[in-house]
Amino acid sequence: MSAERILKNRIRAELDGRASAGLRRELSLWEEPGGWLNLADNDYLDLARDPALAKAAAEAADRHGCSASASPLISGYRAIHRELERELFAWTGLPAGMLWNTGFSANQAVLSGLPRKGDLVLADRLVHHSMVRGILQSGARLIRFRHNDTDHLEALLRQHGRADRVVFVVTESVFSMDGDSPDVRALADLRGRHGFFWILDEAHAVGWHGAGLAVETGVAGSVDLLVGTMGKGLGSHGAYTLFQDETLREYFVNFAGEFIYSTYLSPLVAAAALAGIRRARELAPQQTTWITETRRLREQLMEGGFAVPDGDSPIIPVPIGGSAEVMAAAEFLRTHQILAGAIRPPTVPAGESRLRLSWKRTYGEPERNRLAEALLAWRESVSAPATP
Repeated sequence: MSAERILKNRIRAELDGRASAGLRRELSLWEEPGGWLNLADNDYLDLARDPALAKAAAEAADRHGCSASASPLISGYRAIHRELERELFAWTGLPAGMLWNTGFSANQAVLSGLPRKGDLVLADRLVHHSMVRGILQSGARLIRFRHNDTDHLEALLRQHGRADRVVFVVTESVFSMDGDSPDVRALADLRGRHGFFWILDEAHAVGWHGAGLAVETGVAGSVDLLVGTMGKGLGSHGAYTLFQDETLREYFVNFAGEFIYSTYLSPLVAAAALAGIRRARELAPQQTTWITETRRLREQLMEGGFAVPDGDSPIIPVPIGGSAEVMAAAEFLRTHQILAGAIRPPTVPAGESRLRLSWKRTYGEPERNRLAEALLAWRESVSAPATP
């Protein structure tokens, strides 16, 4: 049998396995029709279509063109990139950092590049796939601690921490599928007592929680390396890493293939991200209002009998159970012009499929009622006895 045939059979078998488990993924086109309630994207501050960002992007495209056209080490690093970096430093209080094309590449570069064989990485068991993938490439030993369990983390630090190796602790400030958060103050306290290197991914906190939960809670000075994205709450594209130590920037500039060998972030999206930060800072006085709305939505869904968790992040998971059931629920919502994420394994553990609802600062009581009514109608439709 030819290599081509062997490979094709292998690929087909893996796809058939996904299909038989009800887990096969397919691309679907989204045209953003009018009148829909979009609860599937991560545009938490509703900035992706903000006029200030569109204007900044258009002006940057006119001045710089649509592409950086080169690696940042050749000619891709422009004045707008440096201005964006400086805005991030001022916003967060962290003194050094750099930009990346995506959050995935940032996490992979950091966690495949910093840990080494002989090091130990303690990671929350629900950290993003990009982080796990980077850690596994590093050769370091990986131990997962129970989700948001600082007591378990401390026990592992006591058991495995040694003065002759580097220990990394890796977690997120707002988890992408559950919308919950660790006690970042407790993590900062642990770092002070155990001396590990703390990597915190703020991707889903940025914007909704200002510059992130670390800044909001006053512990940013304890974070050794902070990861953030500009394609979610900031309405643009790309990612950044921020450091306490300028040496880390020099290290990644010299050794991170994800940075060295890629055409750099487009100037127009860098300009839009810069405008996004400035809009987020302008909108900050409204934060109490949008957080209150998410709490009201959670309460409304709980009153309707849905087992949603408490919290104040824009991410609200609605547990459904099986893969087929969650896909059917998402399709039912679509008939009501509501778009929601249908999340299945392996993105979440087996048996934990859920609708993932992403709230926006511009939503309020009408959107809450519309969603709650549709979910109640879906539950009634699946619990009603079949017509003879």
